Amino acid sequence: MYEALFNNKFTDALVFYFSVLLLLLFSPFLFTWELITTLRSCFQKTENVAGKVVLITGASSGIGELMAYEYAKRGACLAIIAIKEANSRLEEVAERARELGSPDVLFLFADVSKVDECRMFVDDTVKHFGRRIGPLYAIDIDVTKFRPVMDINFWGSVYPTQFAIPHLQKTKGKIIVNASSAGLLNLPKGGFYNASKAALISFYDSLRFEVSPTITITILTLGFIQTDFITAKYSTNGDMGTLYPSMGAKPCAKAIVDGVCKGATSIAEPRFIKALIVVKFLFPELHRIIFDVSLPSDSPTD
Repeated sequence: MYEALFNNKFTDALVFYFSVLLLLLFSPFLFTWELITTLRSCFQKTENVAGKVVLITGASSGIGELMAYEYAKRGACLAIIAIKEANSRLEEVAERARELGSPDVLFLFADVSKVDECRMFVDDTVKHFGRRIGPLYAIDIDVTKFRPVMDINFWGSVYPTQFAIPHLQKTKGKIIVNASSAGLLNLPKGGFYNASKAALISFYDSLRFEVSPTITITILTLGFIQTDFITAKYSTNGDMGTLYPSMGAKPCAKAIVDGVCKGATSIAEPRFIKALIVVKFLFPELHRIIFDVSLPSDSPTD
């Protein structure tokens, strides 16, 4: 069903424009909803953090230091973390926080870029305050396993780009970035994948200002495309088109090359992805509701 719909150029465009039309028709109601949500937040009761434990990294200066003082004024217990340096002011920050009203301040030196040290200061905080920290995720996961995701999805594009730029500047070449709509739409159950693609989009959006007009950059924000890998992973009968609103790999490749040859700086396929991106940025609450009710439990996010 989905395959026939999104592999047809006319119906693909029809779905996109119909989505935009619906968005325009419902815009007054959506803006009203956003206004009500904003006003409601103004009257919500402020959380009482007195006696609660707040862990702050980068607390020896800047925003981290000032946040420590604000929580101290509200009576929170603090665990403040900073990298060990000769001129570190972490101990001074701890003393100041106590003066401002924090009943207990633990200060620890750690390098947050090192996994073992991150585990250490979290464990030390739990031991010191004698409280169990709730799970950060719905399931127990080893975050170190996701480092390859960033290495492949982000650095796997950035490194070749870095080496190719001098040559592309001479030839007025083009860079095509195979990102994902997940980097903008933040699909559920794909936090690390989403983050790697968001970093990719952000990097190349910034880079285009530095290399323009000599080099043209086209960023692809693709939805569910029926590649062999994705179809094998998320389909039991080899036909993902019956399960998800997806697009065939060949029509997608043709649309990409057509767009690049016409000078497009961004390409979203299938086209309904554009409507979802607009909804995400204009009406974030509606975006959340859409994905809450529509996505299956195991959605293709990598």
